[in-house]
Amino acid sequence: MKPKECYNALLAQKLIEEFKKRNIEGLYCETKEDALKKVLEIMPKESMVSCGGSETLHEIGLHVALKKEGYNFLDPDDAQGAKAKDIVAHQALGADYFLMSSNAISVTGELVNIDGYGNRVASLIFGPKNVIVIAGLNKVEPNLEAAILRAKNYAAQNTLLIFKQDYSSFDELSKVAEGACSQLVITGMSMTKGRIKVILVGECLGF
Repeated sequence: MKPKECYNALLAQKLIEEFKKRNIEGLYCETKEDALKKVLEIMPKESMVSCGGSETLHEIGLHVALKKEGYNFLDPDDAQGAKAKDIVAHQALGADYFLMSSNAISVTGELVNIDGYGNRVASLIFGPKNVIVIAGLNKVEPNLEAAILRAKNYAAQNTLLIFKQDYSSFDELSKVAEGACSQLVITGMSMTKGRIKVILVGECLGF
C-alpha cells in the first residue's frame, strides 16, 4: 500500500470511529467508482430517491446511474423554474433516501453544511427516512472551527461560481458568499441511529 493510501485508510478509520459515537454510520471506499457501487448496494430498487445540489454526486456519476438503474429518482436538476424546483425540494422531504455531500467534516466527526435556500440541510436534519452523505477526504479538517471556515469560504465561494463567473474581484465573491449562504448547520449527532450514513472516498471530490 502506498503512503497516501495508507494515510487515507487510517484517517477514514478514525472518522468512522468518531461517527459511531454520534449515531452516524461511516463507510470507506478508496475510489469514486467503489463509492457509486456502494450507494447503489445500500438502496433498494423500489426506493424513492432525491438529492441536494452537489458537485460530488455528479463527479461519481450518481445522477446518471440512478436513472439508468430505474430508481424512482426526484432529480432537482430536471426541474425547470423556481416553482418546479420548490415542488421537488418539498417532495424530497418524503424520500426513502436523500443523497448529498458535506461542505466540510471535522476529524472529530461533525458534518458542516451551508445552504442558501435551505432544502439540502433541511433534508439532512429531518424528513427523509435515510440520508447518505458522500464526501472525499479532501473535505476533512483538523477541528470544527477549521471545518466551518472551509464551508464558509472555499465551499460557498466555489458553489457560487457555478451560477456566475463574472465577479470583478475575489473580495466581491467573498462578500456575496457571506450574504448568500444564510443557513449554517453543524450535525453533531443523529437522533436516529444509522439514519445518516457517510461514505468517505479516498479521492479529491467536489468543493
